[in-house]
Amino acid sequence: MTRNIVNHYDQPVSDNLHPKVYGIAAGLVAWFVLSAWMLFDRNGYVALPLAMVTVLLLIAVFLPWLLSRVWKKYHARDQENPERLTLRDWGSGEFSVWGARLHGSHAAIDMLLPLAAVAFGLTAIGIVFVVVAASQ
Repeated sequence: MTRNIVNHYDQPVSDNLHPKVYGIAAGLVAWFVLSAWMLFDRNGYVALPLAMVTVLLLIAVFLPWLLSRVWKKYHARDQENPERLTLRDWGSGEFSVWGARLHGSHAAIDMLLPLAAVAFGLTAIGIVFVVVAASQ
């Protein structure tokens, strides 16, 4: 008797990230900006560099969002019935990257992990900075 492993369901294959992944990424960028302003704005010399970083990150988040809105507007005319996957279904499916396939949740982690490390790392460094400044 042979045992063949057969999937009884079709895993969706996507080449686009789920919109909620982009929302989480924008939230992590906002976390980074807020923690920078709250924890490092101690004197007048830091305000201008923080403002420049804030503008740069705002543009880095706003432009892709704006382009995605324009793309959705004109792409929706081409497709009569687009499939709307939930985040769970998208994460359990496969993500096509440069001819290879990743698990959807692994692709989301690969994208969000650097942003989370920077945002939470800056928060930790800022907390240490505030504690050391208060103890002196």
